[in-house]
Amino acid sequence: MNKLKVVTIGGGSSYTPELVEGFIRRYHELPIDELWLVDIAEGKEKLAIICELCQRMVDRAGLPMKIVQTLDRREALRDASFITTQFRVGQLAAREKDERIPLSHGYLGQETNGAGGLFKGLRTIPVIVDIIKDIEEICPDAWVINFTNPAGMVTEAVYRHTHFRRFIGVCNVPVGMHRFIQDILSLGKTDHLSLDLFGLNHLVFIKDVLVNGHSRFTEVIDKVASGNFSGSTVKNIFSLPFAGSLIRGLNLLPCSYLLYYFKHKEMLAIELGEYYKGEVRAQAVQKLERQLFKIYQDPTLAVKPAELEARGGAYYSDAACEVINAIYNDKQSEHYINLPHNGHVENIPDDWVVEMTFLLGRNGGTPHPRLTRFDDKTMGLIHTIKGFEIAAARAALNGNLNDLLLALNLNPLVNSDSDAELLAREMLLAHQSYLPQFADAIATFTATREA
Repeated sequence: MNKLKVVTIGGGSSYTPELVEGFIRRYHELPIDELWLVDIAEGKEKLAIICELCQRMVDRAGLPMKIVQTLDRREALRDASFITTQFRVGQLAAREKDERIPLSHGYLGQETNGAGGLFKGLRTIPVIVDIIKDIEEICPDAWVINFTNPAGMVTEAVYRHTHFRRFIGVCNVPVGMHRFIQDILSLGKTDHLSLDLFGLNHLVFIKDVLVNGHSRFTEVIDKVASGNFSGSTVKNIFSLPFAGSLIRGLNLLPCSYLLYYFKHKEMLAIELGEYYKGEVRAQAVQKLERQLFKIYQDPTLAVKPAELEARGGAYYSDAACEVINAIYNDKQSEHYINLPHNGHVENIPDDWVVEMTFLLGRNGGTPHPRLTRFDDKTMGLIHTIKGFEIAAARAALNGNLNDLLLALNLNPLVNSDSDAELLAREMLLAHQSYLPQFADAIATFTATREA
């Protein structure tokens, strides 16, 4: 890699300043020559604001990093070394529909889980596949670091339905869990923390915690089971504690998103309460986005503002920087990422994409040698969600209504086949401009509605 060029697709995202901050901090190891920020016409204004802020950040740091903004993805991809993807098809207005429509029928409305997560995947996966086609043609040796949600479903789709193999899914949830354990154990900067983390995206568990090579997992479980854990390490999930009996029975540390399964009744009640007040999470995020972009336009601002950490995806970008750094410098360092395990885990199918502890270097990720088996207590839920992801990926690319309905019915957050049909109809009609692959089903539903 003679010239280090990074391309960010979705460059007008409010998260981009965090990405640039990460690149600035690592410039001594990761000397990026060019950072290209790519967006679509609808995001042109935001892209310009972000580009100007990022240029001020680079200038303040005194680095010779060139920042380029463009709406031409193919032009940006020429000679790219790394591509990061961080976009939202339909923007936050689509997320609001993903939340409101399921809640209107008494189901959890969430952007990566249940019906909402499915429809985000249906909109996103075809776009990712189109991006990959361009990459295979223009810069086939580049690595793609994806933190567009739903990251697990997207990564599963890429490895199941394309031949591209330089694609890594990244999530901020394990980063939040890592930070939480550092806090709960009062670790210092010189302490080395290693996690045995396993599962699927937004469905991960920690089975061991090693500090300087010694397990302190029993101490972590005791602290968490005693109530010293809020249940959520990210901003976009309401914080509830897991029952101590559950933690001790599992003898595992679950991620925040498992509240949707282990505290389904409580989480649904909270979301319905917010919904009836007209205050779904997407509205709060849209308000925060407006505030952030107002802050970003301050010509004296030349650093990432603290307000960005209020977004649910805080630390995504920092994690992406570390992944790029590990590959570029062949670090063989520990990361919690989404990739196929290729038969390393003995009690799941060989071709599954999983989220677990990998060692990452120039040739990609290798599952950590300690993690050869997923805990049997988790396998029922893991198999259920993986079946949902596989069906969802297939439906996203073939536009088959029956495959879409199968995915909905397989998801444990949708528990009625008649309601699945109702949700499918309403959400297809609501998102029809972003779901051309379902044109036949949408036409049928439209005709029925107008009859």
